[in-house]
Amino acid sequence: MLKLLSATMALLIGLSTLSHSTAFASAGIQRESVSSPSTEKQSESPSLLPLMDGDAYRSSHHAFATPVILLDVGHGGIDGGTSAKGVLEKDINLAISQKLYLLLRSKGYAVIINRLGDYALSDDNRWLNSRSRHHRDLAQRKSLSEEVSTDIVVSIHANWSKKAAIRGPVVLHQKEGRSYLLAEAIQSRLNDLYGTRHGVEWGKPFYLLNQVKQPAVIVETGFLSNAKDLTMINDSEGQKRIAEAIADGIIFYLSAV
Repeated sequence: MLKLLSATMALLIGLSTLSHSTAFASAGIQRESVSSPSTEKQSESPSLLPLMDGDAYRSSHHAFATPVILLDVGHGGIDGGTSAKGVLEKDINLAISQKLYLLLRSKGYAVIINRLGDYALSDDNRWLNSRSRHHRDLAQRKSLSEEVSTDIVVSIHANWSKKAAIRGPVVLHQKEGRSYLLAEAIQSRLNDLYGTRHGVEWGKPFYLLNQVKQPAVIVETGFLSNAKDLTMINDSEGQKRIAEAIADGIIFYLSAV
């Protein structure tokens, strides 16, 4: 936690130099995941009902003037995620998440980011009795969403496919209405940026989407295995445009729900 706080302070100092310009203008998902046990058979379509009663949801939140957004930066440290041509997913996730963090902060939103450097979140997990680094990492991500009263969780990742022609962003959602609406809002903005027409997908096997109680989505920003996507997400200006599109989707959702 000290590591996170110190890194956050360092990044906030850089906020003053951020330009306020807004000029940042279905495929198979390849991701290791941990499914939570369930005895109930789930349907393939998302429920349009919230996970809890609306009044109970609001009363459980703190008195922040604006909604609190938790940015979950995928992978880190020993866990590089997927890769292509020497580009590691963990680095792409961090670069886009940092830009998204600063952008949302500049617009007045309360934002928490769970990784501001190249380290594994499993290193901070000393409470889970598990030999699996992957399990500790995922549990640590879920734990932060419980420790800090957040309104939405947005997890940033990059994708990969055996088929090099497959490209474009894909946003995964929970089997829950608000998550679905958040995913749709972000997917629409990213489709405009990439010139694609992908639809959102239910992230049925993904631990984070199954375990986090708040509306949560996983944003796969593009395919490292596709040359056009790789050029976009490995370029600083391209990363800014991706961050702007995600931010626009988040802000639209928060203004509508």
